Amino acid sequence: MTQTQEPTRSRTFSWSDPAANSTELGRRSGLETLHAMLSGELPPPPVMHLLDMSRMTAEEGRVTVEMVPQEFHYNPLGSVHGGILSTLLDTAAGCAVHTTLPAGVGYTSLDLNVKFLRPATVDSGTLVCVGTVLQRGRRTALAEARVTDAGSRLVAHATSTCLILPVTPTA
Repeated sequence: MTQTQEPTRSRTFSWSDPAANSTELGRRSGLETLHAMLSGELPPPPVMHLLDMSRMTAEEGRVTVEMVPQEFHYNPLGSVHGGILSTLLDTAAGCAVHTTLPAGVGYTSLDLNVKFLRPATVDSGTLVCVGTVLQRGRRTALAEARVTDAGSRLVAHATSTCLILPVTPTA
């Protein structure tokens, strides 16, 4: 390595086998499932570790997820990649819908419409993403999510439509 080259950065993380949670699908309400993950009874999904999403809270129709921007979230322009912000928004919006579903009912995202309003960087401080359910019917739900920085400035906003569907517990 020459004096002008910076050392390579690296990152190591681990996660639990996602199949461990599959046996629980459909057995608990969405809110019960999220609370079981938050309490450590069930492991969080691997994407939480991959993106280094931190604290999460969940109540009926509302979920908050936090993430501290890191260099490994960056795009070539030196700010948090839009796909990372979109994943954060999709997580909060989808999980907010999940909190309203009874046992035996699941969801999947049909669409995600994102508006990026300002760049996020390591200097932005903790990003807080709040997802809320705007309307839930029998077959679809509409949710929104908002990412704000440590200065309470709006970084990105999204709306999401989720398809509500039956989930059969596995053996």
